Amino acid sequence: MKNLPLSQTIETKKVLKKAISSNRALANLNGVARIIPNSTILINSLVLQEAKDSSAIENIITTHDELYRATLDIESVTNEAKEVQNYKEALLRGFALVKENKLLLKKHIVEIQCLLEQNDAGVRKQAGTNLQNALSGEVIYTPPQDYDTIQNLLTNLENYINEPNDTDPLINMAIIHHQFESIHPFYDGNGRTGRIINILYLILKDLLDIPVLYLSRYIITHKADYYRLLQEVRTEDKWEEWILYILEAVEQTSLETIELINNINDLMIKMQNKISQELPKMYSKDLVEVLFMHPYTKIEFLVDRLHITRQTASKYLNELEHFGILKNIQIKNSKFFINLELFDMLKKGI
Repeated sequence: MKNLPLSQTIETKKVLKKAISSNRALANLNGVARIIPNSTILINSLVLQEAKDSSAIENIITTHDELYRATLDIESVTNEAKEVQNYKEALLRGFALVKENKLLLKKHIVEIQCLLEQNDAGVRKQAGTNLQNALSGEVIYTPPQDYDTIQNLLTNLENYINEPNDTDPLINMAIIHHQFESIHPFYDGNGRTGRIINILYLILKDLLDIPVLYLSRYIITHKADYYRLLQEVRTEDKWEEWILYILEAVEQTSLETIELINNINDLMIKMQNKISQELPKMYSKDLVEVLFMHPYTKIEFLVDRLHITRQTASKYLNELEHFGILKNIQIKNSKFFINLELFDMLKKGI
């Protein structure tokens, strides 16, 4: 493997043209995300979407229902849902580190992977790791094997991530993602860690204020191309097609996420109007926000956020169910109320 920066010219006419439209879509997404003042609503919703889709790429499959229950610490959730929840926690930890330090360092990446995998194995120390064709078992790529080599490559990557250069940040993101996946520094979790790095790099470069762009859905839809192009860069130095793929992923997922955010905002307005008309004594902006913090709501959420008694909170939730806004469900010993329209919207992704 070679160190960064790349020696060849990668900003071809096609790449530069595509970078313009991709940057425009991403900037529009960042602006649209501000229409919902409480950023926690979007972070909760969209980070979970990314966690679910990124894990699905690695064949860790869970349902939205299992995933949302896992976030509520309900017992007996599946191991897959717990792994997706770990992804969310790792991503949010990375977000906090980047916002606090204004850097994305090698030690941060190791911490993110540790949270993701729930172990402290760290960077690979033993040789023998290779990437195989899932069907044939054929070895298609052997990443660096020596511990010192891996550490040196990670230090070089750390410098490339954090030191300014003249290359468009979205093009840089494509290069960084390929380099990280090719270093393959961990025993497990490299793909998911690499996709977290994508989001954190955009935040580091002030292209996103909060982690709301999830590329994993695009990658799932075009999974064969993703792995083919990763490998063709390694074997044939075919950078242009790989970079165009990542730029297209940014553009398409930005447009899809803009639509989803607008739909969430429209639903919030619709619910505000319905509650203020049908239940004016109960209505408040904070109440509506609580109902959108998580598809599942319970008495404690209202008590904590609205500073009301359990009795009042229970009355509110029951009345909201009576008017068709929520639906109650019993899980273990707890009663939850589902925001059905929000749940269906997040399940569909639009």
